[in-house]
Amino acid sequence: MTQSEFLNIVMPFKDKVFRLAKRLLVSTEEAEDATQEVLLKLWRNKGKIGEYKNVEAFSMTMTKNFCFDKLKSKQSQNLKIVHSNYEEKNTPLQKQMELNDSVSWVEKIIEELPEQQRMIIQLRDIEEYDFDEICKMLDMKNTAVRVALSRARKTIRERLTNTHNYGIK
Repeated sequence: MTQSEFLNIVMPFKDKVFRLAKRLLVSTEEAEDATQEVLLKLWRNKGKIGEYKNVEAFSMTMTKNFCFDKLKSKQSQNLKIVHSNYEEKNTPLQKQMELNDSVSWVEKIIEELPEQQRMIIQLRDIEEYDFDEICKMLDMKNTAVRVALSRARKTIRERLTNTHNYGIK
């Protein structure tokens, strides 16, 4: 496999790998390192890439595993999982502050979800993968992914509603 063939396969989903790494590791630098490591592993095994049905799903699984290993290592004990891809343009300041507050509450709620539900929310609602791809990446059955996603969304909805109705927790 030539370099250009490799780049044609890998470049379309390189940003998704970075976003998943950023979501899991928080730090942009750590996410860039993780992305580079995953791409380097793919390059080293470029001869085997043709054997995979879905290279993108395989690389996302590699990214997930690499990030979890990184989070478990001693040097990364101070990292936390946060979502910060939200941007709002041309809104009044008060509305923007309310939206930012809601987003920060959703981030906190997602942070407290079980690890599996956090991953499924990230892959489905943020990265917009379909259920079949998520099933392959997480090695789960379709119904299990749907149930976990439903439970995660319900938890987020209920906790956010309680927060807005009753104030802080």
